[in-house]
Amino acid sequence: MKKALTIAGSDSGGCAGIQADIKTMSALGVFGMSAITAVTSQNTLGVSHIEELSVKSVTTQIEAIYDDLTPDAIKSGMLFSKDIIMAVYEVLSRRNKVPYVLDPVMVATTGAKLLQDDAIEVMIEKLFPLADIVTPNIPEAELISGIKISSQKDVDEACRIIKGKGVKNVIIKGGHFENSEESVDTLYDGHNHYEIASTRVDTKNTHGTGCTYSAAIASYLALGFNMLESCKYAKQYITTAIIYGAELNLGKGSGPVNHFFENVKNNDGTISFGSCSCG
Repeated sequence: MKKALTIAGSDSGGCAGIQADIKTMSALGVFGMSAITAVTSQNTLGVSHIEELSVKSVTTQIEAIYDDLTPDAIKSGMLFSKDIIMAVYEVLSRRNKVPYVLDPVMVATTGAKLLQDDAIEVMIEKLFPLADIVTPNIPEAELISGIKISSQKDVDEACRIIKGKGVKNVIIKGGHFENSEESVDTLYDGHNHYEIASTRVDTKNTHGTGCTYSAAIASYLALGFNMLESCKYAKQYITTAIIYGAELNLGKGSGPVNHFFENVKNNDGTISFGSCSCG
């Protein structure tokens, strides 16, 4: 069984972070492992508290994985501080030899800041050169590239600027272009821009979409698909999870997506998982 490691923060509400990553990996048939960087107290309404773990705790978690359960792909999400970023860098620069998906998590869906201001440049300088792909949304891409993004031409230019910071591939997520009927993500490999489109879903339940998307890309890379295939399949997965998340409608705020949308509830109350039916 293929294995994937997520290095990210914990979300007590189960919508994003480590919890969303593990759900995604499990849904896609990959064994998920984790190194927690921070513990957040949050729900669908917002984040009330963040407690950063020690450098030693983060480092030893990652080292423990590589000592016994070497991953086939990894992703990082919420890293929170420059100290945590440096800890991740120190281990990955020595030990990682598998695809690395870097989700530059800066702000939560509910608006809370998840990356300290003085950590942004450290992340770019240290982790971008290690990453196989970075997955910013539009606001994150604007901050990293230094340009305002209001058109597809701007997206393409931002991709080129971000690629120039050392990362192998860039995919800018188009979910924040709310005036469009489609959500178009742009993958840039240094030579070609690939536009990966899906129908835009009108729902407030989008908590954890970025975490889920990057975890899905990592999962498909762990399963042996190439970068373009992994991004296409991940886009299909997250779009469907958003569609079915609208039906979940959990919480009073921005609810989660449905990671296990393939599990169908039958009229008799049983749950069908593919070809098997369980009570």
